[in-house]
Order: sequence, then C-alpha cells, then structure tokens
Amino acid sequence: MPFRRKGERSADGSMSLMEHLYELRRRLFFAVLGLFLGTVVGFIWYTVKIPALGIPSLGDIMIHPYCAVPAEYRNVTGDGTSCQLVAITPFSFLQVRLKAALLVGSIISSPIWLYQLWAFVTPALYSKERKFAVSFVSMGGFLFFAGSALAYVVIGEGLKVLLSFAGEDGVAQLTPDSYFSFLIAMLIIFGLSFEVPLLLVMLNFAGVLKGAKLAQARRYAFFGMVVLAGLVVPGNDPITMLALAISLCILYELAVQVSKFHDKRKAKRLAVEGFGELSDDEASPSPIAAGAPEASSAASVTGASPTPTATPLRADHRLDDGDAT
Repeated sequence: MPFRRKGERSADGSMSLMEHLYELRRRLFFAVLGLFLGTVVGFIWYTVKIPALGIPSLGDIMIHPYCAVPAEYRNVTGDGTSCQLVAITPFSFLQVRLKAALLVGSIISSPIWLYQLWAFVTPALYSKERKFAVSFVSMGGFLFFAGSALAYVVIGEGLKVLLSFAGEDGVAQLTPDSYFSFLIAMLIIFGLSFEVPLLLVMLNFAGVLKGAKLAQARRYAFFGMVVLAGLVVPGNDPITMLALAISLCILYELAVQVSKFHDKRKAKRLAVEGFGELSDDEASPSPIAAGAPEASSAASVTGASPTPTATPLRADHRLDDGDAT
C-alpha cells in the first residue's frame, strides 16, 4: 500500500479509519471554533446596541415579551413604565447572559458548523442523495427558525395569561433565571416541534410512509398534535398551546399534500419504466430474463445454437448408463 500523509486520500478517494478520525477531529475543531466566536459576539451584543442599523441589544430583544405584559400584572418601578428583572443571586445575570450568548452564538455560527458537518458527510453520499440532503437541511433550518419566531410572538400573550391568574392580590416579579429559562425553552420546543412534518416527508421520500396513509391518519394525527402541544408547552397556557397545535396541524396537512404529490410523480415514473403494475412487495423483472427474447433472436441470425436447457426429471424416470446428468 503506498504511503500517504495524514488526511491525504488515495487515488480512488477512499480513506482509512484513522484518516476518518483525523478528518472528524479537524471538522469538530472548526465547528467548535465557530460556535465559540459566535458566543463571544452574542455575549458582547447582550448589552451593546447598534443605533445606526436600528438593532437593539440582545438583552432588550429577549426581555421584550415580558415588557409587553400589562403593568398591572408585573411589578414596575420608577415612573411605572420601566421593565426590569430582579436578581436574587450574584450570578443570576451572568448565567442568563451566558445562556443567551450561547443560544445566539449557535444561530450565528450555524453556517460554519453546518458546513463542517456537510463536508464530513458528503463524500459518502451519491449526487442524488446530496441534492436531497441540501434541500432537507435547508428546510429544517427554516422550519426551526419559523417555530422559534412564532414562539417569540406568542410568549407575550402566554405570559399575560399566566401572570393574570394572581388577580388583584399580587403582581409578578420574575427573576432573570426563571424568565430566560422559560423563554429559551419555548424557543427550542417550538423550533423542534416544527421539524415533525419534515420528518414525515423524509420518511415518504425514503419509501417508508405513503401519502395516502398519512391522509387516512389525519384525524388521529391532529389529535396527537393537540396532545403534544399540551405536554411540551411550559405552563400549559391556552394561548401558546393553541398556537403550537394549529401550526402543527397546518404543517401536517402540508406534509400530506407534499407526500401525495411525490407519490403521484413516482407512480408516473414507474409506469413509464414499465414497473407501474408491480406492488411494493413484488420484485422487478430481471434484466437477463427481460433480454432473453433478444438473445434467442440474435442466435438465430448468427446461426449459433441456443444453449440447451436441462430437462426436469420425472419422479418415475431412471437414468441409464448412457444418459447425461
């Protein structure tokens, strides 16, 4: 075997196990470096505004849903319009700032670590698989962002409902840790929940699920979406539960239509290729068997004698000494 340097591939593009490990270590290094740099940007952005671009600080963006709650439901200071959280430990704001910076850093650096993941996986994929992978990864990122954006919009209404249960007997004064933990959990839950319909479409493209089956299970799926929204939403307020359940039902219906459209295109393609009448459990005809007539006609033209086929033996047939086996 010819000598190769560390990380250098052979002529056919193959890599040994150690070379795969070196490649994985290198990709992880750049992914973690990108995440670290993004976290540093998020940590600085937490208290820094960019007035020229009209960009508020990260802290103002994250506290906005809480400030949108009417003043009668939360404790206010000064002129009655200020919006502040109350720290009960010396490390409360530091922990919150680190969590926010890590969350934003993972979003900012997503092109870097997604590219490193893609560069590590793509050599093992065919060109068609690469095309589908790019489409599904892009759509997955978009759906996660859309779910997080929806959560950010409805969190204010959800907090209004939750904090209004105190009535006139008290007002809420949230700590940074409790509020930001609630906010980050909502963003992640909504983002991941929006990936469920995409998973169904991926299973359909892989041939595991049919669009017709998804359509038949629509009622049960809608019920499951409502139950899922009630289980995963923190606080179980009706506003966020309803927003998540309706969004998941709409996305499920979209997944059904996409799957049915894909199944129709696949059926037309198989019909053109002559495999439209085959069931899912039936094997396609062998190319050798399909080419048998052509082979016999070619033999008749060239004058070659066809290959003799063995004659099956009957149960009462006995071989003589001159018979060939």
